[in-house]
Amino acid sequence: MAAQREEPKEQEEGSDVTDSTNSTDNTAEAPQERSPKVTLRFLAAPTDVLMAGAMGVHGGRVLEWIDKAAYACAVGWAQSYCVTAYVGHIHFTRPIPSGHMVEVRSRIAYTGRSSMHIVNEVLSADPREGVFTRACDCLVIFVALDENGKSKQIPTYVPTTDEEKRVEDAALSRIQLRKAIEEEMLRQTYTDKSTAPELVNRFLAKPTDVNWGGNVHGGTAMEWIDEAATACTMQWTGERTTAVYAGGIRFYRPVHIGDLVEVDARLVRTDERSMTVMVHLRAGDPREGKGNLPVAIHASMTYIAIDLDGNPLQARQYTPVTNEDKRLEEHAATLRNLRKEFLPRPLVSPSNRDFRFVE
Repeated sequence: MAAQREEPKEQEEGSDVTDSTNSTDNTAEAPQERSPKVTLRFLAAPTDVLMAGAMGVHGGRVLEWIDKAAYACAVGWAQSYCVTAYVGHIHFTRPIPSGHMVEVRSRIAYTGRSSMHIVNEVLSADPREGVFTRACDCLVIFVALDENGKSKQIPTYVPTTDEEKRVEDAALSRIQLRKAIEEEMLRQTYTDKSTAPELVNRFLAKPTDVNWGGNVHGGTAMEWIDEAATACTMQWTGERTTAVYAGGIRFYRPVHIGDLVEVDARLVRTDERSMTVMVHLRAGDPREGKGNLPVAIHASMTYIAIDLDGNPLQARQYTPVTNEDKRLEEHAATLRNLRKEFLPRPLVSPSNRDFRFVE
């Protein structure tokens, strides 16, 4: 459900905030039957695990689950087709084993003119015990489109309870951070003047990859990103690796059936245990050649190497050589410092994180 950038002004969080707070013209009221919440519940399947012997579902599949639940929430509120514009600030706190019951909760936190800021929680439980614990949470932004593919005005979500107001404040507290990170990411260039560890996957987008609007699922694309970044870090370390953080996943244009897809994962920084990978997903008409594929998605991912018991290992250290590599290493550090500087408020209240399943 990748967002289209033909209407950039409608997708900028800052401009949406201005439209919704400074103008009362044409404000739609949400009818009572619209629900701001969706919950999906299912079992994690063996096919959700990326590698044989892995301790749990890989991060890309979790991102796909989140995208699916958030899409259902967005469409239910907007009552129209919606596309993913942004996914970010996801800490994968623990593995979700195959066979465990999974619950993905999505709820509207804030609406702009056409955008919906949706808070998502992923929890899981051993079905024999029924005690759900949180695995991760994140914010996803969707944009509503009309029948012509243009952004459309949606009903305004008005929080009423103290918890709903707290969640709205938490979502709003992240807007300036997102803008600062996006500006920093857009300043960077990626060329072949690099000796950094890199892995590129190329393939055609298949009909089974598309959503109800005819474009590739945002969740499917994020799974491709995780797979490429996982392979890149495993190739570098010689060990099994797992995603621990995903941030700043931005969707610029849709990916269509038959497009040539190129997923380029480049290691840009290592710390004591972590490895930061920048991933660009490019896609376009294969007749144009691989050198002319526009960027569809840009993501920042963090991984750690683990042993057979899932314990973190020391990262094999990467030393940048070229000027571009040194600049991108500093870029990764800048992104981390920005997140520390802004300190966004928690999306999920600690009291809401664990519960026992009762049918």
